[in-house]
Amino acid sequence: MDFQLSDIHTDLAATVDAMLGKADMPAAARAWAAGDRAAVTKVYSQLADAGISGLLIDESHGGSSAGAVEMVVAVEQLGRHCAPGPIVESVAVLPILLRDADVNGPLQDLAEGRLATCAIAPLQPLAPDVESADVYVVEDGVLSTATVLSTEPSVDTTRTLSRVAPDKTLATGVDPSDAVDAGALATAAELLGLGQAMLGLASEYAQSRKQFGRPIGSFQAVKHHLADVAIALEMARPLVHAAALGIDGQVPEGTNVSRDVSAAKVAAADAAHLSARRSLQVLGAIGYTAEHDISLYITKTRALLSAWGSPAVHRRRILETL
Repeated sequence: MDFQLSDIHTDLAATVDAMLGKADMPAAARAWAAGDRAAVTKVYSQLADAGISGLLIDESHGGSSAGAVEMVVAVEQLGRHCAPGPIVESVAVLPILLRDADVNGPLQDLAEGRLATCAIAPLQPLAPDVESADVYVVEDGVLSTATVLSTEPSVDTTRTLSRVAPDKTLATGVDPSDAVDAGALATAAELLGLGQAMLGLASEYAQSRKQFGRPIGSFQAVKHHLADVAIALEMARPLVHAAALGIDGQVPEGTNVSRDVSAAKVAAADAAHLSARRSLQVLGAIGYTAEHDISLYITKTRALLSAWGSPAVHRRRILETL
Protein backbone atom coordinates (compact mmCIF):
# COMPACT_ATOMS: atom_id res chain seq x y z
CA MET A 1 0.00 0.00 0.00
CA ASP A 2 1.31 3.43 -0.97
CA PHE A 3 1.35 5.98 1.87
CA GLN A 4 3.02 8.69 -0.20
CA LEU A 5 1.09 11.94 -0.31
CA SER A 6 0.08 13.21 -3.73
CA ASP A 7 0.69 16.71 -5.07
CA ILE A 8 -2.89 17.53 -4.06
CA HIS A 9 -2.08 16.73 -0.44
CA THR A 10 1.20 18.63 -0.38
CA ASP A 11 -0.53 21.64 -1.94
CA LEU A 12 -3.26 21.39 0.71
CA ALA A 13 -0.66 21.33 3.48
CA ALA A 14 1.15 24.30 1.93
CA THR A 15 -2.10 26.28 1.70
CA VAL A 16 -2.98 25.73 5.35
CA ASP A 17 0.60 26.42 6.40
CA ALA A 18 0.66 29.71 4.48
CA MET A 19 -2.66 30.89 5.95
CA LEU A 20 -1.60 30.13 9.50
CA GLY A 21 1.91 31.48 9.02
CA LYS A 22 0.57 34.89 8.03
CA ALA A 23 -1.67 34.98 11.11
CA ASP A 24 1.09 34.68 13.77
CA MET A 25 -0.75 31.88 15.56
CA PRO A 26 1.33 31.94 18.78
CA ALA A 27 0.21 35.54 19.35
CA ALA A 28 -3.34 34.65 18.35
CA ALA A 29 -3.29 31.68 20.74
CA ARG A 30 -2.22 33.89 23.62
CA ALA A 31 -5.01 36.32 22.77
CA TRP A 32 -7.48 33.40 22.66
CA ALA A 33 -6.35 32.32 26.14
CA ALA A 34 -6.99 35.86 27.38
CA GLY A 35 -10.53 35.81 25.97
CA ASP A 36 -9.87 37.72 22.72
CA ARG A 37 -10.95 35.37 19.94
CA ALA A 38 -11.04 37.85 17.05
CA ALA A 39 -7.72 36.88 15.43
CA VAL A 40 -8.39 33.13 15.59
CA THR A 41 -11.97 33.55 14.39
CA LYS A 42 -10.69 35.45 11.34
CA VAL A 43 -8.26 32.65 10.52
CA TYR A 44 -10.94 29.98 10.85
CA SER A 45 -13.16 32.00 8.53
CA GLN A 46 -10.37 32.03 5.94
CA LEU A 47 -9.87 28.28 6.36
CA ALA A 48 -13.60 27.74 5.86
CA ASP A 49 -13.50 29.80 2.66
CA ALA A 50 -10.73 27.49 1.45
CA GLY A 51 -12.86 24.43 2.20
CA ILE A 52 -10.78 23.19 5.14
CA SER A 53 -13.61 23.24 7.68
CA GLY A 54 -15.80 21.06 5.49
CA LEU A 55 -13.29 18.44 4.35
CA LEU A 56 -15.41 15.59 5.76
CA ILE A 57 -18.75 17.18 4.82
CA ASP A 58 -20.57 16.34 1.62
CA GLU A 59 -20.83 18.99 -1.08
CA SER A 60 -24.62 18.91 -0.74
CA HIS A 61 -24.17 20.42 2.72
CA GLY A 62 -21.56 22.98 1.71
CA GLY A 63 -18.51 20.81 2.31
CA SER A 64 -15.61 19.61 0.18
CA SER A 65 -16.50 15.89 -0.02
CA ALA A 66 -12.86 15.06 0.75
CA GLY A 67 -11.65 12.24 3.00
CA ALA A 68 -9.77 11.41 6.16
CA VAL A 69 -6.40 11.62 4.40
CA GLU A 70 -7.04 15.25 3.48
CA MET A 71 -8.33 15.88 7.00
CA VAL A 72 -5.18 14.61 8.72
CA VAL A 73 -2.97 16.57 6.33
CA ALA A 74 -4.79 19.80 7.23
CA VAL A 75 -5.03 19.10 10.97
CA GLU A 76 -1.31 18.31 11.16
CA GLN A 77 -0.63 21.84 9.93
CA LEU A 78 -3.08 23.26 12.47
CA GLY A 79 -1.11 21.43 15.15
CA ARG A 80 2.19 22.66 13.76
CA HIS A 81 1.00 26.22 14.23
CA CYS A 82 -0.52 25.51 17.67
CA ALA A 83 -3.97 26.69 16.62
CA PRO A 84 -6.41 26.89 19.57
CA GLY A 85 -10.05 25.91 19.80
CA PRO A 86 -12.08 22.71 19.25
CA ILE A 87 -10.33 21.84 16.00
CA VAL A 88 -10.67 18.07 16.23
CA GLU A 89 -14.32 18.24 17.21
CA SER A 90 -15.28 20.79 14.53
CA VAL A 91 -13.31 19.36 11.62
CA ALA A 92 -13.41 15.61 12.32
CA VAL A 93 -15.78 14.38 15.04
CA LEU A 94 -19.00 16.28 14.45
CA PRO A 95 -19.05 15.99 10.64
CA ILE A 96 -18.99 12.20 11.08
CA LEU A 97 -21.30 12.11 14.11
CA LEU A 98 -23.99 14.32 12.58
CA ARG A 99 -23.79 12.50 9.25
CA ASP A 100 -24.17 9.07 10.87
CA ALA A 101 -27.07 10.34 13.00
CA ASP A 102 -28.73 11.81 9.89
CA VAL A 103 -28.78 15.25 11.50
CA ASN A 104 -27.81 17.34 8.51
CA GLY A 105 -28.93 20.81 9.52
CA PRO A 106 -25.77 21.87 11.40
CA LEU A 107 -23.39 20.53 8.74
CA GLN A 108 -23.71 23.69 6.64
CA ASP A 109 -22.69 25.79 9.64
CA LEU A 110 -19.66 23.56 10.29
CA ALA A 111 -18.60 23.83 6.66
CA GLU A 112 -18.83 27.61 6.92
CA GLY A 113 -16.41 27.61 9.86
CA ARG A 114 -18.74 27.60 12.86
CA LEU A 115 -17.01 25.94 15.81
CA ALA A 116 -18.60 23.03 17.63
CA THR A 117 -17.58 20.62 20.36
CA CYS A 118 -18.93 17.51 22.01
CA ALA A 119 -18.59 14.97 24.80
CA ILE A 120 -18.76 11.24 24.08
CA ALA A 121 -17.95 9.00 27.02
CA PRO A 122 -15.84 7.09 27.83
CA LEU A 123 -13.03 8.34 25.57
CA GLN A 124 -14.03 12.01 25.72
CA PRO A 125 -16.36 12.51 28.71
CA LEU A 126 -15.71 16.28 28.89
CA ALA A 127 -16.40 18.75 26.09
CA PRO A 128 -13.34 20.82 25.12
CA ASP A 129 -13.52 24.54 24.43
CA VAL A 130 -17.25 25.20 24.77
CA GLU A 131 -16.75 28.95 24.54
CA SER A 132 -18.07 30.34 21.23
CA ALA A 133 -19.01 26.83 20.07
CA ASP A 134 -22.14 24.75 19.61
CA VAL A 135 -22.11 21.94 22.18
CA TYR A 136 -23.33 18.36 21.68
CA VAL A 137 -23.32 15.20 23.77
CA VAL A 138 -23.95 11.51 23.14
CA GLU A 139 -25.30 9.45 26.03
CA ASP A 140 -26.64 5.90 25.70
CA GLY A 141 -26.98 6.26 21.95
CA VAL A 142 -28.85 9.56 22.15
CA LEU A 143 -27.39 12.61 20.39
CA SER A 144 -28.44 15.89 21.94
CA THR A 145 -27.47 19.49 22.09
CA ALA A 146 -25.92 20.16 25.48
CA THR A 147 -25.92 22.69 28.27
CA VAL A 148 -22.73 23.42 30.18
CA LEU A 149 -22.74 22.48 33.86
CA SER A 150 -19.21 23.53 34.82
CA THR A 151 -15.96 24.49 33.12
CA GLU A 152 -12.41 23.94 34.30
CA PRO A 153 -9.09 25.16 32.88
CA SER A 154 -6.65 22.74 31.28
CA VAL A 155 -2.89 22.56 31.57
CA ASP A 156 -3.08 24.19 28.13
CA THR A 157 -4.04 27.83 28.73
CA THR A 158 -5.87 27.95 25.38
CA ARG A 159 -8.07 24.98 26.28
CA THR A 160 -10.93 24.37 28.71
CA LEU A 161 -12.87 21.22 29.61
CA SER A 162 -16.56 21.25 30.53
CA ARG A 163 -19.07 18.89 32.07
CA VAL A 164 -22.24 19.01 29.99
CA ALA A 165 -25.77 17.65 30.21
CA PRO A 166 -28.21 16.71 27.40
CA ASP A 167 -30.66 19.40 26.35
CA LYS A 168 -32.61 18.93 23.10
CA THR A 169 -32.66 15.41 21.61
CA LEU A 170 -31.56 15.31 17.97
CA ALA A 171 -31.36 11.58 17.24
CA THR A 172 -31.63 8.20 18.96
CA GLY A 173 -29.96 4.87 18.28
CA VAL A 174 -26.73 6.67 17.41
CA ASP A 175 -23.50 4.67 17.12
CA PRO A 176 -20.67 7.16 17.75
CA SER A 177 -17.82 4.69 17.13
CA ASP A 178 -16.83 6.11 13.73
CA ALA A 179 -16.89 9.66 15.10
CA VAL A 180 -14.74 8.58 18.06
CA ASP A 181 -12.23 6.99 15.69
CA ALA A 182 -12.17 10.21 13.66
CA GLY A 183 -11.50 12.18 16.85
CA ALA A 184 -8.63 9.93 17.88
CA LEU A 185 -7.11 10.06 14.41
CA ALA A 186 -7.41 13.85 14.12
CA THR A 187 -5.82 14.22 17.55
CA ALA A 188 -2.95 12.00 16.38
CA ALA A 189 -2.46 14.27 13.36
CA GLU A 190 -2.51 17.37 15.56
CA LEU A 191 0.08 15.79 17.86
CA LEU A 192 2.29 15.06 14.85
CA GLY A 193 2.17 18.73 13.92
CA LEU A 194 2.97 19.81 17.46
CA GLY A 195 5.87 17.39 17.63
CA GLN A 196 7.28 18.61 14.32
CA ALA A 197 7.04 22.24 15.42
CA MET A 198 8.82 21.57 18.72
CA LEU A 199 11.57 19.71 16.87
CA GLY A 200 11.96 22.73 14.59
CA LEU A 201 12.17 25.18 17.49
CA ALA A 202 14.72 23.03 19.31
CA SER A 203 16.82 22.58 16.16
CA GLU A 204 16.88 26.32 15.48
CA TYR A 205 17.91 27.01 19.06
CA ALA A 206 20.63 24.35 18.91
CA GLN A 207 22.15 26.10 15.90
CA SER A 208 22.15 29.55 17.49
CA ARG A 209 23.00 28.79 21.13
CA LYS A 210 26.74 28.48 21.74
CA GLN A 211 28.80 26.88 24.48
CA PHE A 212 32.59 26.60 24.52
CA GLY A 213 32.62 28.65 21.33
CA ARG A 214 30.50 26.15 19.36
CA PRO A 215 26.77 25.79 18.61
CA ILE A 216 25.32 23.24 21.00
CA GLY A 217 23.83 21.48 17.98
CA SER A 218 27.35 20.39 17.03
CA PHE A 219 27.58 18.22 20.14
CA GLN A 220 26.80 14.57 19.55
CA ALA A 221 24.48 14.23 22.54
CA VAL A 222 22.22 17.01 21.28
CA LYS A 223 22.25 15.61 17.74
CA HIS A 224 21.19 12.19 19.01
CA HIS A 225 18.40 13.66 21.13
CA LEU A 226 16.90 15.48 18.16
CA ALA A 227 17.50 12.59 15.76
CA ASP A 228 15.49 10.31 18.07
CA VAL A 229 12.58 12.75 17.85
CA ALA A 230 12.79 12.98 14.06
CA ILE A 231 12.76 9.19 13.76
CA ALA A 232 9.79 8.83 16.13
CA LEU A 233 7.76 11.39 14.17
CA GLU A 234 8.58 9.83 10.80
CA MET A 235 7.68 6.37 12.11
CA ALA A 236 4.33 7.64 13.42
CA ARG A 237 3.26 9.50 10.28
CA PRO A 238 2.67 6.40 8.08
CA LEU A 239 0.49 4.92 10.83
CA VAL A 240 -1.64 8.08 10.81
CA HIS A 241 -1.93 7.95 7.01
CA ALA A 242 -2.73 4.22 7.07
CA ALA A 243 -5.52 4.76 9.60
CA ALA A 244 -6.89 7.59 7.44
CA LEU A 245 -6.95 5.28 4.44
CA GLY A 246 -8.86 2.79 6.57
CA ILE A 247 -11.48 5.36 7.50
CA ASP A 248 -11.78 6.23 3.81
CA GLY A 249 -12.33 2.54 2.99
CA GLN A 250 -9.16 2.25 0.92
CA VAL A 251 -7.80 -0.85 2.67
CA PRO A 252 -8.23 -4.60 2.15
CA GLU A 253 -11.45 -6.12 3.41
CA GLY A 254 -11.18 -7.36 6.97
CA THR A 255 -8.78 -4.62 8.09
CA ASN A 256 -9.48 -3.54 11.67
CA VAL A 257 -9.73 0.21 11.19
CA SER A 258 -10.24 1.01 14.88
CA ARG A 259 -7.06 -0.89 15.73
CA ASP A 260 -5.15 1.10 13.11
CA VAL A 261 -6.54 4.34 14.57
CA SER A 262 -5.41 3.31 18.05
CA ALA A 263 -1.94 2.43 16.76
CA ALA A 264 -1.72 5.86 15.12
CA LYS A 265 -2.82 7.65 18.29
CA VAL A 266 -0.29 5.76 20.42
CA ALA A 267 2.61 6.36 18.03
CA ALA A 268 1.82 10.05 17.50
CA ALA A 269 1.32 10.67 21.21
CA ASP A 270 4.59 8.96 22.10
CA ALA A 271 6.47 10.88 19.39
CA ALA A 272 5.01 14.24 20.41
CA HIS A 273 5.70 13.56 24.09
CA LEU A 274 9.31 12.67 23.24
CA SER A 275 9.58 15.86 21.17
CA ALA A 276 8.31 17.93 24.10
CA ARG A 277 10.77 16.37 26.55
CA ARG A 278 13.79 16.57 24.28
CA SER A 279 12.99 20.10 23.12
CA LEU A 280 12.78 21.25 26.70
CA GLN A 281 16.13 19.63 27.44
CA VAL A 282 17.75 21.41 24.49
CA LEU A 283 16.29 24.83 25.30
CA GLY A 284 17.00 24.54 29.01
CA ALA A 285 15.62 27.15 31.40
CA ILE A 286 14.20 29.38 28.66
CA GLY A 287 11.85 26.54 27.71
CA TYR A 288 10.12 26.84 31.08
CA THR A 289 9.12 30.45 30.51
CA ALA A 290 5.62 31.34 29.37
CA GLU A 291 7.10 33.99 27.07
CA HIS A 292 8.79 31.44 24.80
CA ASP A 293 6.56 29.86 22.15
CA ILE A 294 7.76 26.38 23.07
CA SER A 295 5.61 26.61 26.21
CA LEU A 296 2.45 26.78 24.08
CA TYR A 297 3.40 23.63 22.23
CA ILE A 298 4.47 21.68 25.31
CA THR A 299 1.29 22.39 27.26
CA LYS A 300 -0.96 21.66 24.28
CA THR A 301 0.86 18.39 23.70
CA ARG A 302 0.36 17.42 27.33
CA ALA A 303 -3.35 18.23 27.08
CA LEU A 304 -3.86 16.25 23.87
CA LEU A 305 -2.08 13.10 25.04
CA SER A 306 -5.29 11.99 26.76
CA ALA A 307 -7.78 13.62 24.37
CA TRP A 308 -10.01 11.08 22.59
CA GLY A 309 -8.35 8.28 24.51
CA SER A 310 -5.04 8.16 26.37
CA PRO A 311 -2.16 6.03 25.04
CA ALA A 312 -2.98 3.46 27.74
CA VAL A 313 -6.60 3.25 26.56
CA HIS A 314 -5.57 2.82 22.94
CA ARG A 315 -2.93 0.22 23.80
CA ARG A 316 -5.68 -1.73 25.55
CA ARG A 317 -7.89 -1.42 22.45
CA ILE A 318 -5.05 -2.83 20.34
CA LEU A 319 -4.49 -5.75 22.72
CA GLU A 320 -8.18 -6.63 22.71
CA THR A 321 -8.05 -7.19 18.92
CA LEU A 322 -5.00 -9.47 18.92
